[in-house]
Amino acid sequence: MFILSLLQDPINTLGFILGLFVAITIHEFIHAWTAFRFGDETAKLNGRLSLNPFVHLDPWGTLFLLMTGFGWGKPVPVNPSNFKNPRWDEFWVALSGPSSNLVLASLFALLLRLIPAGPLFTLLVLIIQLNLVLCVFNLLPIPPLDGSKILWVLFPQIDPFALEQTGVSILFAILILSFLTNYPILSLIISPIISFLARLLGVPLVV
Repeated sequence: MFILSLLQDPINTLGFILGLFVAITIHEFIHAWTAFRFGDETAKLNGRLSLNPFVHLDPWGTLFLLMTGFGWGKPVPVNPSNFKNPRWDEFWVALSGPSSNLVLASLFALLLRLIPAGPLFTLLVLIIQLNLVLCVFNLLPIPPLDGSKILWVLFPQIDPFALEQTGVSILFAILILSFLTNYPILSLIISPIISFLARLLGVPLVV
């Protein structure tokens, strides 16, 4: 499992934990903040307009991330009826989370240029990599990931409730199939995009 390889190196483990807390916290906070700015106070009233990482960690999403290297935070509650333009405001709310991870990765990549090779360099690379993973993975059009909300906004004829009911099942089916066949399906889908973004940022990936 992904977490077992991390535990073999304390620097990697520290980088993973810090990266997890930073990436998921900012991702979900930006969702809540964007929804609030567009007029929906649902997330704020549920305590999600916060930089406390523990209100944003999702048990299944964290477990999935520990097992595979891909995961998600606790979905931020949003009530589109509070938006002035429900369809497109929800689109920007959904896109804001992955975008925040890309911005974080870019900022840390700039900082990385000032850091010599060593433990701190490795830690920053891990944080950057985890932000890229969360950005790309969460854009997949599978509930509860942000990509499913973006897909529904772009194609409103799709039944969002049907997607929601099958989304988590699809993710776990992919996970189980990957374990049974030893074929990293999700990794094959998103790793090329992550590698491309890392090259643009000039960041070496940690295998």
